[in-house]
Amino acid sequence: MEKQEPFEIGGEKIRPGSRRVIRIPISMFPDHPAFFLSLYVIHGKLPGKTLFVSSTIHGDELNGIAVVKHVISSNHTKNLKGTLILAPVVNMIGALIKSRYLADRRDLNRSFPGIEKGSQASQLAYTFFHEVVKKCTHGIDIHTGSDNRINLPQVRSDLENEETRELAIAFGAPVVLKAKLREGSLRSAAEKEGIVMIIFEGGESFRFDTFAVRVATRGVFRVMAHLGMIDKSQCPVSKVPTVISSASRWIRSPNAGVFHAQRGLGQKVLKGCVLGDITDYLGISQTKVRANFDGIVIGRTQLPLVFQGDALFNIACVSEPEKAEEIILGLEEDEINNLPFDDPNTF
Repeated sequence: MEKQEPFEIGGEKIRPGSRRVIRIPISMFPDHPAFFLSLYVIHGKLPGKTLFVSSTIHGDELNGIAVVKHVISSNHTKNLKGTLILAPVVNMIGALIKSRYLADRRDLNRSFPGIEKGSQASQLAYTFFHEVVKKCTHGIDIHTGSDNRINLPQVRSDLENEETRELAIAFGAPVVLKAKLREGSLRSAAEKEGIVMIIFEGGESFRFDTFAVRVATRGVFRVMAHLGMIDKSQCPVSKVPTVISSASRWIRSPNAGVFHAQRGLGQKVLKGCVLGDITDYLGISQTKVRANFDGIVIGRTQLPLVFQGDALFNIACVSEPEKAEEIILGLEEDEINNLPFDDPNTF
């Protein structure tokens, strides 16, 4: 059987059937690098797809760090076909300063494919894109909610592309959402290079969300099984189907005040139903927040104090909200009833 050639990354060659930690210097000072882009590379003995899994492109979105840890500790990659590149913290500067952005206040996910001698964000984007992304056939980028919002675990992708759609559904998240490409984003730059890529969203910034981490970890293995990188028997498909939505919209606050939510993630909403209410600080005056279309809640603010126009609920448009809620509840129960989360053979 044909063996793989050595895999070159970061100026180093990795032998087939081996694992390596690769550290690529970023943003050079006169006498030393400012920091390193740390990668964990598993290069299988046999040829196959090359998949990257990236996290913390926004410095405050940390769930992917836990996902990468679980993937590394699992036995499922022991007989890997192809190559897996894990990047737990792409935006190290943002993570260290506890910021979504880099120190220059630029959004890394609006800086791709980057410029080699450009701004701090452009340099990092250029290095990650050329050293990692362009070497791959497929990619998964892990995100969380931002700006004090929490997201139901979901995959965002181009549903009109058959290969991308299949990858998104294989992931097995509660919801797959059709998402437009944004100029300068990693997904936009990757797809222009013909790299099939999906985005995972789940949980909130600055927190490890156990449910979101579990869904994402299983999703990574399901994608690897779908691509033939690991044996499908090691990662069974989800017992219930994924809810597919063609669009989502935010319900915004009609006025300022104290916000009291009455709907949680994954719950159905029907046009006209009450999602929550906003009161003054004394609780005397009250304004009902109502849905103006049918759907399910896939995102919500975590802030109790809001201004007029603030985003409160992100609602995914679905034709059968009751059925979608039932499917999502089934997925949550399926995850809860599985083996202990710290068992490397669980996933």
